[in-house]
Parts: sequence; C-alpha cells; structure tokens
Amino acid sequence: MERALKRYAPLFVLPTVLAFAIGFLFPFLQGIYLSFCQFTTVSDATWTGIGNYQRAFADAQFLKSFWFTVAFAVVSIVLINVIAFALALLLTRKLKGTNLFRTVFFMPNLIGGIVLGYIWQILINCLLSLAGRPLLALNSAAGYWGLIVLMCWQQVGYMMIIYIAGLQAVPDDLTEAAQIDGATSWQTLWRVKLPMVMPSITICMFLTLTNSFKLFDQNLALTAGEPAHATEMLALNIYNTFYARAGAQWKGLGQAKAVLFCILVVAISMFQLRATRSREVQQ
Repeated sequence: MERALKRYAPLFVLPTVLAFAIGFLFPFLQGIYLSFCQFTTVSDATWTGIGNYQRAFADAQFLKSFWFTVAFAVVSIVLINVIAFALALLLTRKLKGTNLFRTVFFMPNLIGGIVLGYIWQILINCLLSLAGRPLLALNSAAGYWGLIVLMCWQQVGYMMIIYIAGLQAVPDDLTEAAQIDGATSWQTLWRVKLPMVMPSITICMFLTLTNSFKLFDQNLALTAGEPAHATEMLALNIYNTFYARAGAQWKGLGQAKAVLFCILVVAISMFQLRATRSREVQQ
C-alpha cells in the first residue's frame, strides 16, 4: 500500500501544484518582473531597471505612509494586547455568562473590514459633529485614533480567545502552590501566569503587528487617507499609486511599492516564526 502511495503521489499532488503555480506563483513572479518596468497592461511592459525602486524610496508620501503605519502599529499592538489580556483574565474567573461575553467580544472579528470602516465612520463623524469638531475628512488626529479604535474593536476579541486558551493551560497546581506560599493575586499574575502564557503573548503580538501593516479595507472605508493623505497607510498608498493615477510610470512605481511591501510583511512573518520557535526551544 505504501509503495503504491509513493508511486502515485505525484499524480495526486499535480492538480494542487498546477493550481498553485497558475494562481499564485506565476502572477507573483510576473509582478516582480513588472516592478522593473513601465507598463499600462502586462503585454506592453518596457524594462526600466531599478528606476521604480529609486522613485519609491524617494517618494515622500510613501515614506510618510510607512511611518504612519509604524506609529499605528505600535499603539494598536499595545492597546489590543493589554485589553485582550485583561478581558481574558476576567473571563477565566468562572463568572456567570462567560460564554456569552466571549461570543459578544469575538463577533466584531467576523464583520468585513469595509463594513466596519463605514460603521465607525458614521459613529465617529456623528460624535465629532456633536462636539463641534472637524469631521474625519478634515481631522488627521481624529482619523488616526479612529483607526486605532476600529482596529481594537475588531481584533480584541480574537486575541482574547488566544489568551484564554493560554491561561486555561496554566496548571492549577502552580497557582495553588503560589497561594499557599502567600503570593498575592498580582504576584501570581506576574510570577506564574505571565511566564506560562508567553507563547500566547508572542503569537498575539506578531499577529497584531502583521494585521496592522496589512490594514487596507478599514483605512479605505474610514478615512480614505484624508485629509491630504495624512491618514494613508502603506497598503492604501500602494493602491492609490497604482489605480488612482494614469500613466505607465505610476503602474511600475505602484508595483515596485507592492514588492517592497511584500518583502516587509514576509520579513515580519519570518521574524515572528523565528521568535516563536526560539520561545518553544527555551521552554
């Protein structure tokens, strides 16, 4: 049986390999090639070398979007993980209605990014108008914090589930031993629970990081980068470069930015994987 499986394995794998090559590998390699070209369609590409990458690094708006994304990622990582961990602690205390609260907190994660963006745009604009402040389209600070609030509302429930799983895996013997030794609840949290849930913390930190850098739908629906591209994140900047401007030079520039963005996200993911494996080896 094993010999037959080994003999016919390539035949069974072939459809999946072909689908992967046609649907992902070939377009990906073609995209890398087009990043070195000027083009309006893939059939009229003209090779220009590294000019698109030089223009990308010289694009002040692209760099501004990068630092805006970094600032957004730092704040969202801290807030999402702190709130999610606090909720996980509360919902592992055997309170009444725990399952209901878990469901309610997780539900925003099931809503699409575009829908979330428009919902929060209406809510925040209404609040700003009642307060007599400029609306999102005219207020970059409100746009930034609006994106933070939206991201927290969507991601906290998902991260909370991961933290709950980590906290429930902490052996009861350890917490009971800490209580017998006279440790307070705060000391038990810092000396027992936190070290035991570090794998969950690592996963949630890097999930939040990658989600922050890949944010697009919410940014497009909530602020669309306004005012004057002040709240434009990396993915939206690439989209605007490629689609919002006419001309072959902009297509190539947008494709070069997309390749750089891909390298950045892959680098973050590899760092995440390496950190997770390192944590597993230490344990």
